Amino acid sequence: MAGHSDNVLTLPAFDKPARVLIVIAPYYGAISAAQLSSARAVLDSAGVTHETVEMPGSLEIPTAIGIAHRQSDFDGYVALGCVIRGRTSHYDVVVNESARAIATLGLAGACIGNGIITVENMEQAEERADADRLDTAGGAAAAALHLIALQRSMKKADTGVGFKPGSFRHDGLRKTGPTVA
Repeated sequence: MAGHSDNVLTLPAFDKPARVLIVIAPYYGAISAAQLSSARAVLDSAGVTHETVEMPGSLEIPTAIGIAHRQSDFDGYVALGCVIRGRTSHYDVVVNESARAIATLGLAGACIGNGIITVENMEQAEERADADRLDTAGGAAAAALHLIALQRSMKKADTGVGFKPGSFRHDGLRKTGPTVA
């Protein structure tokens, strides 16, 4: 993430247009505004088309991404929100379950930059949302772009499945040795 590393990667360039969905839970207005501004700036600087949807809370962000990943043609996703520890264990549930669900979606092939801020207090949230300080939203947008680029670079060639046509006679016997695609 930006602000944590002395080795920031250059944003990837895309020869085919990329489309990203930002999913945000705007629970804290000023924090959300800063997050959106930063994420959008990074995506705009890479020439990436993006849309934004709002969810009521951070627990709904992975579900929204899962729906979009199954039903639309976005190349990647940026998850944005802010969870500040309170006096109950609800914080732990939201933090752990939203992170687990985002990781599960990522392992299933969704290119997600996770910019959900998880902090102890508002001062920490402001620091992480600030584009001039830790900029977790900008880092999440950059992470999504790097995952899209990686996924595109590792696309397998379409070679078909199984045996090549013509390798069997009409009676099911092989004409010659096996020719596997």
